Amino acid sequence: VQLQASGGGLVQVGDSLTLSCVASGRTFSSYTVAWFHQAPGKEREWVAVITSAGGINYADSVKGRFTISRDNAKNTVYLQMNSLNFDDTAVYYCAADRYPSGPTWPLKRYNYWGQGTLVTVSS
Repeated sequence: VQLQASGGGLVQVGDSLTLSCVASGRTFSSYTVAWFHQAPGKEREWVAVITSAGGINYADSVKGRFTISRDNAKNTVYLQMNSLNFDDTAVYYCAADRYPSGPTWPLKRYNYWGQGTLVTVSS
């Protein structure tokens, strides 16, 4: 599976932005897909996940503001980001795996990663 993340850009505080993660391969619907972000000088952090069955989980920091969704017909997972703030400034990566391993969603590991798309939130 190859992943291509896009949709990042420069936005202002309070704005919205939608990221896309397009995957190659015919079996994308069977993959769990997650979004991570990495802020400047910080470690990469898990943001949200959507399973092949449509199960969804979010990091507390984005709950209520971000929405993850998928369109299997388009091999695409989206991350709708609303009410963006300075802390959301980061490179956003999508990741996929059929069976991500790990004890909890923030700690699960994925074999396939996109290249990242930069989101910058300014005043």
